[in-house]
Amino acid sequence: MARHTRYQGVIIQNGSILLIRHKHHATDRTYWVFPGGGIEEGETEQECVAREMLEETNLVVEVKSLILDEPDHPDEGYKRRKTFLCNPISGSARPGYEPELEAAAEYSIVEVGWFDLRDESDWDPRLLQDAITYPQLERIRKALSF
Repeated sequence: MARHTRYQGVIIQNGSILLIRHKHHATDRTYWVFPGGGIEEGETEQECVAREMLEETNLVVEVKSLILDEPDHPDEGYKRRKTFLCNPISGSARPGYEPELEAAAEYSIVEVGWFDLRDESDWDPRLLQDAITYPQLERIRKALSF
């Protein structure tokens, strides 16, 4: 299936947002991203986001609303990115897995982290310098009035 749109989920608790940290196997480079991925045949957008959140964070979520629909970053593999606000229903946030063999061969999910949207002082410096994830965070902060 063509990778046209990346569907990703956002969970906010006590003013903090949940991200996952990928580790690239070939380089050991790590980077923070929003949980998400591509839609599978027969899935709705909401079902896709809920599945991706469960796979990557071990959280069962209720997908509430679309908060961003925008072109993807030129260096990424998708043409569009849709970001949905989610509420956790059950589970405990912890690193999940990549079920797609190609993705799993390239990277693994090594950590989940909560980042205070009101104060960047404790954020991982790599996140602040990330040309893809940091600008998304800024747009999400604006969309959610943080």
